[in-house]
Amino acid sequence: MNYNNIFMFKLKTTQQHNDLNIITLDVLSRAIANKTGIDIKEARRNAGFVLDVFGFNDRIIDNILDYEDRQLFYFLEEEGMLATDHEDTILYDGREWRTHYWILKKKTILRYAKDKNSCFDSVMSNKPVWDISNLGIYDSLTEEAWTTRKRRCV
Repeated sequence: MNYNNIFMFKLKTTQQHNDLNIITLDVLSRAIANKTGIDIKEARRNAGFVLDVFGFNDRIIDNILDYEDRQLFYFLEEEGMLATDHEDTILYDGREWRTHYWILKKKTILRYAKDKNSCFDSVMSNKPVWDISNLGIYDSLTEEAWTTRKRRCV
């Protein structure tokens, strides 16, 4: 057996890795961190969960997620890394059944993993936090300001 050919095959496969749009833990972690601006440890934890759920598939059924898990998926959908789809099926008794799916957007994830400046387009705010506790701003607010909320578009 010629082991040089095996090594060359392994090398070629590794080089073609990104051409096949394979999403690894490292790739998804970097994409989440780059797009959302969260630290890489948290991004890796989220990416690990997502990849555990998807396994080797590009599409999963929505029913396997519980409420908390689905919230992460909605967030990643807003960021452009996941998409939803559905199929309608007619059951034996004539009723219609709709099945919802989540889909990995591989090309988008790979692009976000490469682009470190993508967090500027994130739905999360990247604005700096200012310490205004010593300015007395809250002392000047009326009681009504504390009890009412106004929806604001950003």
